[in-house]
Amino acid sequence: MESHPPPLLHRKWLLGTLACLLGYLLLSYSLEKAFRPSTTIVSFPGLHGAAKLTLSGDAEAPSENIVDVSPPSEAAMSPRPTTEAEMVSPQPSAVVENYVDVSPPSEAAMSPRSTAEAEMVSPKPSVTVEMAASAESPSIALLPQQSTSQVTDKEILAAKAAGAARNPAADAAEEGKVAEKKCDIFDGRWVYDRQRYPLYRSHWCPFLSDQVSCQRNGRPDSDYEHWRWQPSGCDLPWFNGKDMLERWRGKRVVIVGDSLNRNMWESLACILYSSVRRKRAYVKWHSSDYKVFRALDYDCSVEFFWSPFLVELKEREDHAKVLRVDQLPGSANRWLGADVMVFNTGHWWTHHGKMRAWNYIERREQLTEEMEPNEAFNRALRTWARWVDHSVDHTKTTVFFRSVSPEHKRENLHWCYNETRPITHQRYVQWFPRSMVALVERTIRKMRTPVTYLNITRLSEYRRDAHTATYTSRQGKLLTAGQRQEPARYADCSHWCLPGLPDTWNVLLFASFIGTPTIAS
Repeated sequence: MESHPPPLLHRKWLLGTLACLLGYLLLSYSLEKAFRPSTTIVSFPGLHGAAKLTLSGDAEAPSENIVDVSPPSEAAMSPRPTTEAEMVSPQPSAVVENYVDVSPPSEAAMSPRSTAEAEMVSPKPSVTVEMAASAESPSIALLPQQSTSQVTDKEILAAKAAGAARNPAADAAEEGKVAEKKCDIFDGRWVYDRQRYPLYRSHWCPFLSDQVSCQRNGRPDSDYEHWRWQPSGCDLPWFNGKDMLERWRGKRVVIVGDSLNRNMWESLACILYSSVRRKRAYVKWHSSDYKVFRALDYDCSVEFFWSPFLVELKEREDHAKVLRVDQLPGSANRWLGADVMVFNTGHWWTHHGKMRAWNYIERREQLTEEMEPNEAFNRALRTWARWVDHSVDHTKTTVFFRSVSPEHKRENLHWCYNETRPITHQRYVQWFPRSMVALVERTIRKMRTPVTYLNITRLSEYRRDAHTATYTSRQGKLLTAGQRQEPARYADCSHWCLPGLPDTWNVLLFASFIGTPTIAS
């Protein structure tokens, strides 16, 4: 049977149907492409993972598919380093000398910004950022600009490999090999901070001696109490007396030295005493040579032993005084067993004439009236160092040595009398012999026992305003009104008011005890 072609009408209907179907498919594809979100890969150098930037349909689509996001600067991603000694003025409306008034920073501002989050500020409210971070994903390098929004898996993997090859620091970070260095907490600046300082009030500590109770003795200004030490490049741990007591629970702290270490002991005792219930702590002044603070609930004691030379000063029957540079004082046996030891010596070695404490120096049972101060000082330091190395168990006891506390007398060009502000940029003349400072540092370096050097000298040199001056006592008696009118004779520019500078020494002691902050490099 012969087949006949379909009628012309049927062929036209079939072609029309196919054309409509094709048109519908083309229209659907166009509409889908027009309203489909555009996905773009961007790079944040130094950040692990890729950031996917999604533009919603009502946002204006970019002309290109690759968005170039400039990497944030190191300054933006890390706490601002402070390399200059900035002095902040307590005066809210005035600029005096180099003082700049700023409000104390909040806790959020004082803490380093986390680098685990990416922050993008966009003028388009409809732009969102999604972070995909993974330990095995280094920062993705910017891809070459494409004519379409489609990026293949192969291109992404190639970009990852390229970024890893150009970013060895990211590899080191992944493996936990980022180099770290300790922050020098003794290098920094003074910041005026009324919110956090002082750490206590003088009337909270009834045992404070008249020698250092400047407010009680009538000092009219108090700005010297509100200065906080801010290290360059890091922050000190938040200081809390209860936290210190908790870390020292069941421990014994011994502070040995001259009246400046007694100044430090009074400060520490007051910080701790003001952090506990009054009935659960006490201070006993057994003698001028021995004082002790105890916190009963923490089974913690902080003791002070008077020993200005760290070696024995013995008085003979004829009242002549003999300094035995190869013999420790009799109280040294009582220092043993402490969990923390803080030593100092210095000022008493520089006294001359009637102020000199000894008549003779004894070495190997031989007396001499004359010995160079540096030689005597060196021999005494070596005697102390040998005792520490042989008698102190460094696995149980942490040993500190505090550097010399500066004076502000006329010969230093910054007399402390009537000073109410720290030194800014002016010149300070160090009066204490540099050779003696070098002997201390050299002796500590040669010791087998690890000794932490509390180098408070430079930061204390700024604080000409913090001395007791004429608001103090002398030989156990407060200065009279007449004596205060003779500051050249009676002003004390060696010791410090409390609350005041020695509180910072103890903050630095605490920071050194729990571990010096580190800086990732």
